[in-house]
Amino acid sequence: MVDHRRLSLSLRTLLAAKHSEELCPALEELCVRYGLSHMTFLVVCSGGRSGMYPYYCTTYPDTWTEIYVDKRYFDIDPVINVVRSGFMPVDWSSLHQRSAQTSRLFKEAYSYDIGPSGLTIPIRGPNGERCLFSVASNLPKRDWSRLRASSIHELQILSHYLHETVFSATGLREIGRYRNLSRRESQCLQLLATGRISKQIAADLGISENSVKLYLRSGRLKLGAATSHHAVAKASFLELIEI
Repeated sequence: MVDHRRLSLSLRTLLAAKHSEELCPALEELCVRYGLSHMTFLVVCSGGRSGMYPYYCTTYPDTWTEIYVDKRYFDIDPVINVVRSGFMPVDWSSLHQRSAQTSRLFKEAYSYDIGPSGLTIPIRGPNGERCLFSVASNLPKRDWSRLRASSIHELQILSHYLHETVFSATGLREIGRYRNLSRRESQCLQLLATGRISKQIAADLGISENSVKLYLRSGRLKLGAATSHHAVAKASFLELIEI
């Protein structure tokens, strides 16, 4: 179930981050709000000519970040491969950790209070952008499972909203113009943001489930969004809907 007030406050926190130096404090605030130990946003590819890994912001300790970069852990970190696997969130417990290199990586990260549990959400932008949003937790497994289940919908929306925030605040991409959403498209995205599924949205609006799916699809196309969560985040970022 979506905590609408928590999500709304979190989106406002990100909306207030207009400059790159304000992004890390915003992530720290979100960590406290969601009971997480760390958050990281990595631009794997900006879609332009700036090369690989043009930007990242994180709440990880500076010492660990420096070690990670110096030792080129980007090259062996299985989390990075999540961006190639699709759109769905990936729990760190499902990542392949059998090689000696990756086992050492996770063990070293844990020594800096990173993990042991976590979740990574891949984000794909309309211009070839490839990004990752990761959250880490040091809660016991059972508590982490509860936290993940209760917040995953919100984290998916936040990941895409953060994508828009980062690209705007860092100048990696200008925010383009988008066609206005229709009343039904806005209503469907608004209800989707609350955690409603297509069947429930159809009942709420008194229309067929197929109509809901069509409105969500047309909304995604107008916004240049890859997924419905992306569309919700972008519509909120552009102030086309309120969350």
